[in-house]
Amino acid sequence: MTNRGVSLKDFVKTGESTADVTVKLRNRGADAYKKDLYGDYITVEQRISGDGSRSYKLKNKSGQLVSNKKEELISVLDHFNIQLDNPVSILSQEMSKQFLHSKNETDKYKFFMKATLLEQMKRDYIHIKHTETITRQQVERQEECLKDLKQEFLQKKERYESLSSFSDLKETLENLKKKMAWCLVRDKEQSIQQLKEEIRKEEKNKHEDNLKLCQSKLIQTEKRLQIIKKRTDSLREEQKSLREDHLNIKQQAKITNKAHKEQELVYFRALNKLKQTEREQSLLQEKINKAKASERLNNSGETKRSKQQATLGDLKEQLAELQRKCLQLNEDIKKKHQALLKGKEERDKLRVEAKSVQFAYESKLKRKNQLLASRSNKLKRFGDHVPDLIAAINEACAAGHFIKKPIGPIGACISLKDPTLAVSVECCLRSFMKAFCCDNYKDESVLQGLMSRFYPKGNRPQIIVSPFSDKLYNVHGRKACHPDYLTVLDMITATTPVIINCLVDMRGIETILVIKEKDKARRIMQKGRPPKNCREAFTAEGDQVFPNRYYTSEFSMAKYLSGDIETEINLLESELENLKAQLSRFHLQANSVTEDILSMENILNSTIKTLKKTQASENQVKAAISELETASEEQSDDFTSLEEVAQENQQKIEVEKQAVQEAKAELDKQRNTSEEADSNYSSVRDKIDQLLEEIEPLKDEQLKLETECVKHERNLKLLEKKLKTHEDNVQAMNRALSEKEQELQENVEKAKQISPERQHVTCSTKSIDTEITRLKKKLKVYESNHGEQEQVIREYAEALSLYKEKTNQVRDLRRFIDRLNNIMSDRQNRYKIMRRSLSVRCKLYFNNFLIKMNCCGSMIFDHNNETLSISVKPPGRDKDGASDMRSLSGGERSFSTVCFMLSLWEITESPFRCLDEFDVYMDMHNRRICLDLLLELSERQHLRQFIFITPLNTSNLPKTALIKIHHLRDPEREDGHTRDKAI
Repeated sequence: MTNRGVSLKDFVKTGESTADVTVKLRNRGADAYKKDLYGDYITVEQRISGDGSRSYKLKNKSGQLVSNKKEELISVLDHFNIQLDNPVSILSQEMSKQFLHSKNETDKYKFFMKATLLEQMKRDYIHIKHTETITRQQVERQEECLKDLKQEFLQKKERYESLSSFSDLKETLENLKKKMAWCLVRDKEQSIQQLKEEIRKEEKNKHEDNLKLCQSKLIQTEKRLQIIKKRTDSLREEQKSLREDHLNIKQQAKITNKAHKEQELVYFRALNKLKQTEREQSLLQEKINKAKASERLNNSGETKRSKQQATLGDLKEQLAELQRKCLQLNEDIKKKHQALLKGKEERDKLRVEAKSVQFAYESKLKRKNQLLASRSNKLKRFGDHVPDLIAAINEACAAGHFIKKPIGPIGACISLKDPTLAVSVECCLRSFMKAFCCDNYKDESVLQGLMSRFYPKGNRPQIIVSPFSDKLYNVHGRKACHPDYLTVLDMITATTPVIINCLVDMRGIETILVIKEKDKARRIMQKGRPPKNCREAFTAEGDQVFPNRYYTSEFSMAKYLSGDIETEINLLESELENLKAQLSRFHLQANSVTEDILSMENILNSTIKTLKKTQASENQVKAAISELETASEEQSDDFTSLEEVAQENQQKIEVEKQAVQEAKAELDKQRNTSEEADSNYSSVRDKIDQLLEEIEPLKDEQLKLETECVKHERNLKLLEKKLKTHEDNVQAMNRALSEKEQELQENVEKAKQISPERQHVTCSTKSIDTEITRLKKKLKVYESNHGEQEQVIREYAEALSLYKEKTNQVRDLRRFIDRLNNIMSDRQNRYKIMRRSLSVRCKLYFNNFLIKMNCCGSMIFDHNNETLSISVKPPGRDKDGASDMRSLSGGERSFSTVCFMLSLWEITESPFRCLDEFDVYMDMHNRRICLDLLLELSERQHLRQFIFITPLNTSNLPKTALIKIHHLRDPEREDGHTRDKAI
């Protein structure tokens, strides 16, 4: 009772072998248990041994042993309604603590059910229902057995009815035997006729004709193949001889070509040498002529030299002017080239800006189209394919492909408490706005397969895998705290707790603050220590603020959470018009710059051409100056030596001309020989190519014929095998025909012995045989019972009686089950009414007892979910709303426990009421009120016995005949300390 011992052996005093516990029960009145056996008292003695075992003795009033069986003790307890395991009858201090400190409302409800015995009733009803189900199944099995019994009854009835038809059966059996004999003859004749038809069909088979046709085709194919082989062999022999000639002619052609090339080299060397000598002779003659001219003009040389000097001076001035002009043109080209490069850079810059504006225009146009589509379907905001994807998910869920249906996109499942903060929330969640949630990885793989239909690889929405839960996470301990600002978690609401839990897991929205003003956000996050549990914040414009850095938002308006679609569409239209105007302006500027670039390129090309012309004039002037300077430095040569050298060169030229003519003649001769060899080589090669062209078709034809021969040979073997099989089949069928004809003769003789006249039979042999077997069985049964008609009649009557009896029993049992079902339905309804009545009474008594101490409380029963919640508000704490019993003081909890127990005592029946140390944590005022309540209840229920255990002083209790106080002596302790404990 006190829960001081871990096991039974702990109750045995140290140094002792056993412990005895004796309880005396009053056994009087009309409800006495076995009054004639036990008398007015029943004494229960329990002995606990040192090893933990125990034994029972039940004695009568005079102390005589009546029984030592535990079953007898259980019967006594059941008779007096003594519930030892019922916490209402005996509530220990430890159980009271566990009950009041329990967080689980289901455990409290179970405590109430157990205390009021409703749990026992519920178990009994469940057991009855289970027994009813088993009984119904047994009745169904009995009905199956009843079918067998009916079949047996029908058989005996048939035997009974067949007593008068024995002679008819014998006559019918004889007729059937005659029909059977001639039926066998008929079947044999039909099988013989069928075999003859098969033999005729088999003999008409054309295997021999097919074999002869195949043999003729094979012979023709082999003849054609031999002709092709002979033609091919002759062509190959000719080709072989031509190849030998081809090699010889080719070798000879190589030799002649080599000789021709060597002679050609000799000829060109002689010719080059002649030309070189002629050039030297020409130069020498020019020198002689110049020397003669200079001698003739020797007298007027001074005048000519002065003219050359004047011309040379003019040319040098002209050269200086041209060089200065070239420098000027180079400078102009350099400047124009730099201007051209700048123009191209400006054009490229304009193109880049135009592409950026074009990209922004296309993205905003796409966004506008999405918003226009979202007028009818809000899911279009999250992508053009999202509605189709959602429809595919619904179809897959209906088909049972998902364990739990995925949820998403997340942005479509949330809404804002303050629509003005849509930008900040979207900047916080970013890609999670289009993400989907899955409960497990199997559902994720199925969802990936669905997304692959609508999205290219690597561009599908994100999938977050996290087990679904119907309850929100408890983030009280890690939530960001600030008195003036809320977190993102506080700003959004979702259609399901799964979305909030997912964002808590993936984004940590409980730690992110939303601070509208930028300056305040910087001051709170960066000027001092950030708020507790806060790691980042977002402004109303979507700027992201960390303790050590600040990021400006790229978005100026919300894409997914915006509520006013028309305003956003109008804003996008105006932005699109501005971007379109910017694009047209960029195009105009680019065209203008392009025209300037073309103009500069034309001017640059013209300047380059002028420079090239100037450089050519400069080169001409330089050549003229060089020629004049060379002419002035020339001196007259010795005419005599030059003429002698000229004569020697002339003789040398004549000799070389003769050598050139001889080499030319030899070259012509070698050319003719080489051409003749090349011609012979070409003719032989053409013949070889012609033979190859003739051989290739012959090879193909030969291969085709060889394949055809193999095919015919294979068909010939198959046909020969089929012909042999055909002949064997015909012989076997003829043998079978002769055997069947012989069997037919034997069957005819046997049939004539049974019935001389041939019987006309229309039914089959199997049906006749079945009928004969049935009649034989019936005759056998009749013959076995012949002369015992009374026994057949008696068995028939017994079977009829047994069948009717079993049928009535099954019918009555089914009626009983149906009636039991109706009774149980009525009892369950009454059980629910009783449960509701007990719960209402318990609540009323609980409130009444709490009022004694100026407290208020409540008990909330949820019978559907089987939960019980208890709340107590002590005096003075009505406004703070404290209702959790764990927040009460020790005395308040003890008083609440007593009030709860008293309310249960009022609604339950039990001869004993026990409380252990109920007033340990109470102050004297609460203890006084509690004792008054207990004494008042014990006086009101004076036929029950109340046992209260307390370690406190009991001297202030009133002295009445109903109250007995027992003081225990101090326990034996090793440290010598003692403590008073009164009962």
